[in-house]
Amino acid sequence: MDAIVENLALPQPDFEVAWNTIKVDAGVKERLVAQSLLSLQLRQHYSFEAMPMHGLIVLSGPPGTGKTTLARGLANEVGKAVGKARYIQLDAHGLGSSSLGKSQKEVSKIFQQTIPEFAVLGPTIVLLDEVETLAADRQRMSLEANPIDAHRATDAALAGIDLLCRKHRNTLLIATTNYPKAVDRALLSRADWIEDIGPPNAEARKEIILDTLALLAKKWPKVEGLKSHVAAYIHASEGMDGRRLRKAIAAAAAISIETAKDLNKLRPEHVIETLKRAASQPDIQENAA
Repeated sequence: MDAIVENLALPQPDFEVAWNTIKVDAGVKERLVAQSLLSLQLRQHYSFEAMPMHGLIVLSGPPGTGKTTLARGLANEVGKAVGKARYIQLDAHGLGSSSLGKSQKEVSKIFQQTIPEFAVLGPTIVLLDEVETLAADRQRMSLEANPIDAHRATDAALAGIDLLCRKHRNTLLIATTNYPKAVDRALLSRADWIEDIGPPNAEARKEIILDTLALLAKKWPKVEGLKSHVAAYIHASEGMDGRRLRKAIAAAAAISIETAKDLNKLRPEHVIETLKRAASQPDIQENAA
């Protein structure tokens, strides 16, 4: 059970709060909930052969766009819609092993034993975070690692997903990936829906900025006045992901030791300068590639 990092009954108040803090383009959240509920419903009424739904939703996009938080919130929304559900988060890295054959056995156990044990008790939603670690593209595997074991682990994951969709139709898998090109294409082909979560647009950035300033203003009331310059902040934050944007708004207070000690002294030009500097920093994902 080491691969299970969270095992909770849904709904969870904290998940709902987190869901509301993620700002994405209009319609994304509703589409994700609708797709998830549709997948669960169709699998209750049709055989897999007639309606090939795997119960797999994939959230893809660069780091910092809130995919994991969005996935947890999505699980919570589905849990509320069905009445109650069990939430399991798997650590894909915890399933890896340098011992030949061990990864395959661990992955098989998760899909053929662990998840089914929860599923027999009721609806079960499983988060496969960083799924590229669990189901790496078999055609791109490096010979430096353990390609045979990794290949078998991917095979086991695919077989496990196929087993769940047929025998445990009250399961829903939500997978996230920062690097969709590293995910085995056979897994992506099994997804009932793939949602690309990109950097927030201008309206979403506005919501993130106002939300962050509102939080700071609870402690330092004069921060509230910074909201009147939101248009300039939106312009300066073009291309930033939600995580970096929230960090940059807060980091503006580090413009000097004086403002760091008292955020009431923070001025609009401090925020704009910090946002421009943060937006011009090299993209982390590009460097990683």
